[in-house]
Amino acid sequence: MRPLLLEIVRTTATSLLGLFAGGVLFTVLAPSLRGLPGPAYVRYWQALNTDYGRAMPVLLLTCLALLLATCVLSYQRGWLVFGLGIAALLLVTGTIVLTVTQLEPLNQLASSWNADQPPTGWADARERWWNLHTARTVMAVLAFAGLLIAQTVDRGSSRTVDTADPAVQSARVSSRS
Repeated sequence: MRPLLLEIVRTTATSLLGLFAGGVLFTVLAPSLRGLPGPAYVRYWQALNTDYGRAMPVLLLTCLALLLATCVLSYQRGWLVFGLGIAALLLVTGTIVLTVTQLEPLNQLASSWNADQPPTGWADARERWWNLHTARTVMAVLAFAGLLIAQTVDRGSSRTVDTADPAVQSARVSSRS
């Protein structure tokens, strides 16, 4: 039961983290956004703040809880599987801390602007946000990749362990008879 529970929890965490990582990666991969003129960019930023502001806390906090459960459940699955889970947990924690302490204040600032007349220095705030967002994206993508690798490694080791299990060997012998 425990390996099945680990599989379910880790797969769900990986899926949620994949949604987040994909969303933030898309922004980095859309260079045309950075070229928007001030009013258009501020409107985009404000709309993004509204949509992400609703979805991301629930998504990331649920993912964080599932990652914690993944680490607990994978403790005896080998140092690599456990270590990758811990790394993903730490990276997502770092992502949340970076978002709350650095990106969210910039988002709140941008949300207070008049989009038709962005303040002087808006481009500096945008540049700071992009740099921080890129760091957050790297952390999210690395955490996602770590979970994918852990899933792959753990499945491979499960097969090896299963074939060495005397009960599995006994069942194979019985089924051949």
